[in-house]
Amino acid sequence: MSENRPIKRLAFLVNESKPGTRDLAQRLRSLAETGGCKVKYSSDFPVEKGFLEGSDFCCVIGGDGTFLSAAVESATWQVPVIGVNRGTLGFLTTYTPDEIEDLFPELLKGGYRLQYRSLLECETHVDHVDFALNDVVVKSSSNGRIVHINVYADDEFITRYVCDGLIVSSPTGSTAYTLSAGGPMVHPDAGVISLTPICAHTLSNRSIILPQNVELRVENAKPHEELLIAVDGQRNRAILEDCPIRIRTSTRKLPIVQKIDYSHFSVVRRKLKWDGGYAGNAYEQ
Repeated sequence: MSENRPIKRLAFLVNESKPGTRDLAQRLRSLAETGGCKVKYSSDFPVEKGFLEGSDFCCVIGGDGTFLSAAVESATWQVPVIGVNRGTLGFLTTYTPDEIEDLFPELLKGGYRLQYRSLLECETHVDHVDFALNDVVVKSSSNGRIVHINVYADDEFITRYVCDGLIVSSPTGSTAYTLSAGGPMVHPDAGVISLTPICAHTLSNRSIILPQNVELRVENAKPHEELLIAVDGQRNRAILEDCPIRIRTSTRKLPIVQKIDYSHFSVVRRKLKWDGGYAGNAYEQ
């Protein structure tokens, strides 16, 4: 028998713009209520602050964007997230609709595995701090303009980037925007932060991997040009004045629900269609 606690209070966050999400949510809700769960439901984005207070778990049905929209609220209340993919790639929402319906009764009884993912903490003003599960992107607020930014690690100067933007990524975010920009793929349990310039004007500028306990400081080398900070691709904030951007690994972590037999590399092979070029994919046997 599983040593995990059973789920008694379950919140559903559903992206109803995705085909089939509402029907799937209703079927799972019925299973939960039959199993004795108290259930609440929302399709609002962004998630209302306090929505997850008092919940044991949150079931997110949609794509990775839907999952990301719940990350800060879930980490705040330490409510583990069950991600069900009704989007496209779905690195975060690892349960398929068929899997979740088959496994849901056992999951409610404690048949799951918890994984804790690091978050990035981004401070853009004294009174403004945001959190990212995937990445913080620094770019120009004017489309098509390059940025000139100085980057420091614990006050040690790294370099001046002249590029279309800079991606500061957590290990989880390494399979998101960073991967598309040619950055490294990082195991989610690795204690690191990665820096990846977007279309750098110096060909020797490549991704840098730094320890997770470092504090990064990003300064605009041309303060008269406005920067834009994009947090998880969802929350944008313009930097109007000449103030540094500070990014560090947060003390908060996001608890994510995975299948008992979850394998990170199995997910990567499936999502990125890594089959080694061999028919039948012998490595999956």
